[in-house]
Formats: sequence, C-alpha cells, structure tokens
Amino acid sequence: MSIQTPGGTVFRRTVALALTALTVLAGLPGAARAGLPPPRLAWGECADDLPDVPPDPRVRCARLRLPVDWARPNGPTFDLAVARRSARLPEQRVGTLVFGPGGPGDSGVERIRRGDRFSDELLDRFDLVSFDPRAVARTAAPVCTPDPALRKPPVPLTGQADFDAAVAYNRALWSRCRPTSPVFDHADTPSTVRDLEALRRALGERRLSFHGSSYGTLLGQQYAERYPGRVRAVVLEGVFDHSLDVRSFVRTQAAALQDAFDEFVSWCDSSADCVLHERDVRSVWARVLARADRGEYAPRTAFDVTAVALGMLAGPRWPQLAAIVRDMDAGTPPPAVNLSISVAAFCADWPAEVRDYAEYAGLVRDAAAAAPDVRYGAGLLAVQTCLGWPSPVRNPPHELNVHTRTPLLLLNSRHDPRTGHAWAANVARQLGRHGRLVTYEGWGHGTYQRNDCTTAVVDRYLVDLTVPATGTRCPAS
Repeated sequence: MSIQTPGGTVFRRTVALALTALTVLAGLPGAARAGLPPPRLAWGECADDLPDVPPDPRVRCARLRLPVDWARPNGPTFDLAVARRSARLPEQRVGTLVFGPGGPGDSGVERIRRGDRFSDELLDRFDLVSFDPRAVARTAAPVCTPDPALRKPPVPLTGQADFDAAVAYNRALWSRCRPTSPVFDHADTPSTVRDLEALRRALGERRLSFHGSSYGTLLGQQYAERYPGRVRAVVLEGVFDHSLDVRSFVRTQAAALQDAFDEFVSWCDSSADCVLHERDVRSVWARVLARADRGEYAPRTAFDVTAVALGMLAGPRWPQLAAIVRDMDAGTPPPAVNLSISVAAFCADWPAEVRDYAEYAGLVRDAAAAAPDVRYGAGLLAVQTCLGWPSPVRNPPHELNVHTRTPLLLLNSRHDPRTGHAWAANVARQLGRHGRLVTYEGWGHGTYQRNDCTTAVVDRYLVDLTVPATGTRCPAS
C-alpha cells in the first residue's frame, strides 16, 4: 500500500518493518502465511565473560529482541541472549538443535560455548543453539540483594513467626529485584515457549528439534502442547512433572531423594571403596542430623546436611558423599551447597499456596514420611522460596495435552534424586502414544551421555527420528 507523506519512502519502510516485527515476534502461524520475513539474528563474537573458555570460531552469539509481554507484542521489549555452535561437518548437517537449559536459572549460552553437553555426532551434524531464558544471566537478569534489615528464616520454618518472616523476606526481595529486570513478572514458561517459537523462526527452521534438560523439559513439554505442528523432535531428559499440586510436589521430591540415598547406603554396604564400609551408614547419618538439630554445626542446619546429599547424589558422587558424612560425624560442619533457582521463573510456574504455618508444617510431615532418612528433599526449599508470590500463578499446573506426529522422547534415571523416575512415568502416561519413556537403570540426575546406550537412544532419535521401542531400558554403568 502506498502512503503519500512528506517522508513517504521512509514512512513506508518504517511501517513495513514495524508490522513485520510485530507479527513475527508474536510467533503466529499467520506470519508465515503472509510471507513476512522472520526476524534476523546478527551473529558476532561472544562477550569475553567466560575466561576459562577459549575462543572458538564455530561459536557465535546474538540477541533476539522480543516483547516483554506476549499479550502486548507492540509493548516494551527485551533482548534474549543466544549462542550457536556450527556443525563440524556441514556437508552432513541435519539442521539446528535447540538446547533448553535447566535450573531454572542455568545458562544455555554457557552450555553452547563450552560445548561439553553434546556427543560427537551431534557436534558434527547439528548447529547447536541455546539461550539464557528470561531473567537468567545475560537475558535481563535481576540485579538485587535481600533487604539487610530482614532476617532470612531457616529451612524448615519452625513456627508462625518464621512463616510470616519468610513471606515478608520474599516480598521485600522481589520488590528490590522487580525494577532491575523488565521480565521479572513475565518469566513464566508459557512466555518462554513463545520466545522459543520466535527463535525457531529466526533460525529459519521449519520445525523444531529440541533437547531439554531437567527444568528445560517443562519448556519442551509446553512448546509441544502449544505448537504440535512445529515439532520435529523433542527430547526430555530428567523429566519435570508439572501436573502436581504442592503437597504431591513436596512428597515426590522427598521420595526421590530418599530412593537415591537408599542406593548410596546399598553401595556403602557392598563396596570397600566406601569409607563407611562395614559401618551402619543410616545410624551414622542419623547422628549427623542429630548434631545439626542440636546446633553443633551452626549456622549450618539439618537442611544443609541433606542439601549435601542432594548435591552429591545428583552425580552420583558416592565416595565423596561417604567422606563428607564421615567428617560430619567427627564434628566437621557440612560444606555450603548452592541450591538457588530463578525465582522469577519457578514461582510463576509452581504455586506455593500455603496459607499459614500449620499448612507448611503438614508439608514438612509429608516430606519426612516419604523420606525418613533425608527428611526434606528439594521441594520444601522451593515452596519456602515462593511463599508470598502473587496468586494465581501465570502457569498453573495441569496435565499435558500433546498431539505431535513424532512422539516426544523421555529419558530418566531409575534413581534420580531431583527429577524422580515417578515424574517421568507420570508425564509419559499423560503423553500416551505421543511420548516414549526410556529408563536408564542407574543413578544420578542427567542421563544423556551416561553410556553408549543412552547416547545412542538420543542421537538416533534426533538425527534419524528413530523412536525407541516401548519399554526400552539402558543398563546401569
């Protein structure tokens, strides 16, 4: 259409560019039907912010400008940080594989720049792309610290005063973070799903090949739910189950950690490599928790003791855990463990609808019943982190409704302390014939390159779209 104005030519170009950006960034199928070009990624050198990673000519970084609120595509914007590692064998290139980082709070840009998350075949045959999700690292991460005037309550809380203090502490922190990040109130997974669709178009891929890890599996699930026709292949490794209410979430998290701890005890009982071999490991562990309860490790608490187990069992690093338990039994305080998450994303996806300390104490009891040795699991920390978040959340839990041509591939350890096998089995049930669960009969969180079997299952699916047979299992190694 021609618009006659004193600056006609410039005005026509401005209008065209604005309409293109508006329609494309909305991630709507109509953009392709209208013949509008996708947004462009201007690839260049990555920032020099990973000093231990040498420059690699195959790795380039870019930024993709997207709307803060997808309901207002012409409103405020932010820049999504993206990285790409080009295929080593371009003549055998299959396409682009997008990696969905976990956490929430992990940096996908860093994963691509390090390149250690992928097999040789994937490095050879795919352009590997990932991003820092909203409110993470290079993508509008909030820059804020807790209010120094407020006390951070312990985990677990011990009474109604602690409960009230936790809500006040959280809300004060969020009020300090919110002004420093334009996406703080828009970091929910459905918003990131729209970001991922815009990224697919910007990459020029007709359909999406995706590998999500841990919390990144939620992104893969909900992308397939919203855009089933855009899915080529989706791997879900270490599967999150977003259908659970808060009580089920806490209970299953605790049960997963208890199961992994049971495996550690069995190893110590049978292996001379365990420094606690021929000792009653559960009794030693109980003594350590009793020390913590008496305040002998102050300021470390019993939750800090179980956090050590959660961190070590994710490896699993059984010999190291045994040595730490031995040292704690001798009086050494537990080492500090960082279990932080991206609050802006997690709290918008998982409602902590706990009204008072009485309800919270019921969750503590449920966790202890499911995990008599380790007591807590990560679920209680997640709930406490989100106490006071506005309700209802932007992405409430629900059962999946996915109908893709190629089934989603689920891969999970039998003994995963963070995303328990029960979660993967329940998500597979929700997917029905649109999902296929492969179980690694071993331990730890993260299973892709555990052995030749787990690597081959994922690589053949991503490269050839070979869906493994129902009930496929990979042996422990």
